[in-house]
Amino acid sequence: MESEQLFHRGYYRNSYNSITSASSDEELLDGAGVIMDFQTSEDDNLLDGDASIGTHYTMTNGGNINSSTHLLDLLDEPIPGVGTYDDFHTIDWVREKCKDRERHRRINSKKKESAWEMTKSLYDAWSGWLVVTLTGLASGALAGLIDIAADWMTDLKEGICLSALWFNHEQCCWGSNETTFEERDKCPQWKTWAELIIGQAEGPGSYIMNYIMYIFWALSFAFLAVSLVKVFAPYACGSGIPEIKTILSGFIIRGYLGKWTLMIKTITLVLAVASGLSLGKEGPLVHVACCCGNIFSYLFPKYSTNEAKKREVLSAASAAGVSVAFGAPIGGVLFSLEEVSYYFPLKTLWRSFFAALVAAFVLRSINPFGNSRLVLFYVEYHTPWYLFELLPFILLGVFGGLWGAFFIRANIAWCRRRKSTKFGKYPVLEVIVVAAITAVIAFPNPYTRLNTSELIKELFTDCGPLESSSLCDYRNDMNASKIVDDIPDRPAGTGVYSAIWQLCLALIFKIIMTVFTFGIKVPSGLFIPSMAIGAIAGRIVGIAVEQLAYYHHDWFIFKEWCEVGADCITPGLYAMVGAAACLGGVTRMTVSLVVIVFELTGGLEYIVPLMAAVMTSKWVGDAFGREGIYEAHIRLNGYPFLDAKEEFTHTTLAADVMRPRRSDPPLAVLTQDNMTVEDIENLINETSYNGFPVIMSKESQRLVGFALRRDLTIAIESARKKQEGIVGSSRVCFAQHTPSLPAESPRPLKLRSILDMSPFTVTDHTPMEIVVDIFRKLGLRQCLVTHNGRLLGIITKKDILRHMAQTANQDPASIMFN
Repeated sequence: MESEQLFHRGYYRNSYNSITSASSDEELLDGAGVIMDFQTSEDDNLLDGDASIGTHYTMTNGGNINSSTHLLDLLDEPIPGVGTYDDFHTIDWVREKCKDRERHRRINSKKKESAWEMTKSLYDAWSGWLVVTLTGLASGALAGLIDIAADWMTDLKEGICLSALWFNHEQCCWGSNETTFEERDKCPQWKTWAELIIGQAEGPGSYIMNYIMYIFWALSFAFLAVSLVKVFAPYACGSGIPEIKTILSGFIIRGYLGKWTLMIKTITLVLAVASGLSLGKEGPLVHVACCCGNIFSYLFPKYSTNEAKKREVLSAASAAGVSVAFGAPIGGVLFSLEEVSYYFPLKTLWRSFFAALVAAFVLRSINPFGNSRLVLFYVEYHTPWYLFELLPFILLGVFGGLWGAFFIRANIAWCRRRKSTKFGKYPVLEVIVVAAITAVIAFPNPYTRLNTSELIKELFTDCGPLESSSLCDYRNDMNASKIVDDIPDRPAGTGVYSAIWQLCLALIFKIIMTVFTFGIKVPSGLFIPSMAIGAIAGRIVGIAVEQLAYYHHDWFIFKEWCEVGADCITPGLYAMVGAAACLGGVTRMTVSLVVIVFELTGGLEYIVPLMAAVMTSKWVGDAFGREGIYEAHIRLNGYPFLDAKEEFTHTTLAADVMRPRRSDPPLAVLTQDNMTVEDIENLINETSYNGFPVIMSKESQRLVGFALRRDLTIAIESARKKQEGIVGSSRVCFAQHTPSLPAESPRPLKLRSILDMSPFTVTDHTPMEIVVDIFRKLGLRQCLVTHNGRLLGIITKKDILRHMAQTANQDPASIMFN
């Protein structure tokens, strides 16, 4: 209610029907709080932003086009361009909400006039459901396409199917009658590169040729991916989730959700995954889905002209992205709510649920994995877990938290080094080097050579009678007294011990390479590599506990529930818990992560072990730093993101943070009726501020309102073109009534219509804790500081971020966009 009152207080009387948003579909992200341009150094003082003559300028929470005073102004028609936002700036949530209310009232007032108006009203009401339906359909279709293409290109590194070139290895051997149970992946239709090139299927020559071709294809895919990204869509690199979070908070990054980014990210994501780099496609699928949501929102005026409403579509799109990435519709909705969304009303919850449902339905219809499931590694365990097992589950949680803390620090340190050294100037070379090292080391180890999703599937899978993996090479104990389940716990064979050593090497390899891979200039997700690391550690722990229970079943911890010959321990379950713990340690997700993992695996019975491991990993990770990897990258890139999870407990006041400081020049202001057009143009040319407080006079300093640089520039240019008598010496008046002027004076220019008459203000004694809350909850870009009604200064979102960095003993300059 408090925020509603604030909305009404300043905006109820204002009409925005002359404000149009002339945004193209490249203007993708508009976000949360204040105008922020990080490309100038002077934007600290007033409204942050780049604003030189000839560039775009941003609006604050005013931009009031008052219909009652509009007729009195010389500008007697809507001004094109007012209401749009510039790149690397922030939207005004309050103003956007008021625009939407005005639009809604206008539609409701007309719907009874005719059947056509009623149809338009119904179309407007249903447009939200239509746009999320289209987003879900596109997200599901693209995810299915990416899954199929990535599987085929991954197998292309090892060989090709002669009978049907478009089949991957598994599909190629489906129809063969010449496969054996032990070697079900070998069939005459599938030829390795060694067989095709030198005619040898076995031997050192064959191994070396396959090794060379594996490296060749890995480097080719990686080079093609980074070249496409560099040339056509630089924003297509990375996972995209840090930027999506920033965009949903109100920030604008033009082109980040545009058509080119969508197309290049879809293509290069397939290439990056197929190259064998230690990355996943799940995070980038959220970016792909948000691109779809952004593009489809331009088909509906309700969303194309309102940046706050567009963010509701993007929240639903991010839910659809996780839904198709993991086959977890409910987890996707919770992920959007917990991890990425800044503003998540109940209506958005329903639409996110529906978008996730549609996307999952489309993906299931495509059936990209051929197993009638939404995911590759769906598993079903038949053995219940026991209370004692909580101890190793919690230990896996500790490992996940330690891994998360290590990864965040190491990856951020490497990314910062990349930004600050010459190495960052050669992104193509970096990708080629990382891909080459990965391919050379990965090929000899069967567990690192595998596609990461296939590796997780093998680690999750329980050992049944149909499994031929070396992880299931147990010795059959013919003396077991009782068979409780199909496959009782058995002593490990040589294959299991060999697999454990290979998994230990794979674990070290994955840990090191993931640190250097996340952040390179190709699409790179973090979910799958983190899950793979946890699954490897979990499987090793699971086998150890299983063997301990087998050889020491008379210990008191096993005696009560683990009989000889019973199937007590499920190593695959430990892999699943370890995967969740490591992903939780890196991202610090909790509720959504548990739901994603049990939807992913079908392990509904194992929610308690998952919850225990995920919470432990979060607590351990938080002990080393409260930031997850996405928040750390947001801070590294200097995006103006006020994290709601971050507490501000210092006792500073608004006067301590506002600008100008004692050593700064005085605040640049406009007076109500004492300045000429030339004075204002000179002020605009001499400063880079995005807006100016308007006061009654220099002597009184009484605050009248706030005018944006962009609005001033557009209004003056429009008046010069359309009104006679407007010259440089014309008096500019922001008051309702024009003061009396000498008869020979040129015609005055009234600009009251562009003045925000109710800017947000706080007193100089307002605690910063309250100011920070106001900025977070209302999405402000700036607020003015007064004392007894006299203007003292201004606080922008950037000032708050700088102050929070100082209170945390960080270098404030380190958070600014570079």
